[in-house]
Amino acid sequence: MSYILVIVGLIFLVIAGNIMIRGAVSIAENFGLSKLVIGLTVVAFGTSAPELVVGINAALTGVPTLALGNMVGSNIANILLVIGLPIIFFPFAFEGREIKQNYILMLAGTLIFILLCFNGPFTKVDALLLIALLLIFLVNSYKRSQPTVAVLRPDVSIVDPLENNIKEVLEKPLTTPRAILSVLIGLLGLVYGADILVKGGVEIARDFNVSEAVIGLTIIAVGTSLPELVTAIIALKKNHGEVALGNVIGSNIFNLFAIMGGTALVADVPVPASFLSIDLWVMLISSAALLPFVIWKIKLNRITGLIFCSGYIIYLFTLSNSS
Repeated sequence: MSYILVIVGLIFLVIAGNIMIRGAVSIAENFGLSKLVIGLTVVAFGTSAPELVVGINAALTGVPTLALGNMVGSNIANILLVIGLPIIFFPFAFEGREIKQNYILMLAGTLIFILLCFNGPFTKVDALLLIALLLIFLVNSYKRSQPTVAVLRPDVSIVDPLENNIKEVLEKPLTTPRAILSVLIGLLGLVYGADILVKGGVEIARDFNVSEAVIGLTIIAVGTSLPELVTAIIALKKNHGEVALGNVIGSNIFNLFAIMGGTALVADVPVPASFLSIDLWVMLISSAALLPFVIWKIKLNRITGLIFCSGYIIYLFTLSNSS
């Protein structure tokens, strides 16, 4: 029964997450936000919504370590699996200044998060710090999206190529009333899916005598990373690798700041010793692994994809043996 709960919960999260993303993107477009802001913030937040709802639900039901495991596991899966698997079939070379800046922020956020973990359990003070960092990221993203180049002639304009790529990946917007309805339906589906997913995950942990944190790092982390995987595959099939990479980086930033910030506001989140010795460092190494591809624009090819996926399999194998 516990496996059925997990499967049904994941299905609800994926479907409801897609419905909510479509509505949120449509609202953003209808209110005049640029495609760049939408792609790197609204879509990134939407694909992270399952992790956020699962995290808050876990905190409310007394298993906050499951939320921590889900967040750390999702950030690892987003890079090694969500980027690694699609580039085996759709290699690409990265170009773009916007994602480079967000990547540096993601690395800095990862280091701050690790320092907070070593400082002890996440408290409301830590939560407020993380949420403040999230707001700084959002404001900075919005400011960077505003045009700063003068137009020389009325018929000449300069358009960010990344924004064109995002425009091709995003669907045609819904009307505002339908978009609002989509967001509400999506949120309800996320809440319901998260509730039964957490219940199923806790039952599996008890059946196999493993911690909720391990379940969060594995089953739930992979499941809640499915929206990012779908987005990456769609973007790479359309030859828009920057959108796929930008979504993963944006999602990881939201995971670090919004998910742990929101979860720690609800309840203090203890940090298991195993996280300090293994999982946090795997997350940091995974994040740093993108450095040569983002900074020096080395091509993400099939060999890189195989290395990333192999690394993820080795990590899961290590987790299964240690638990």
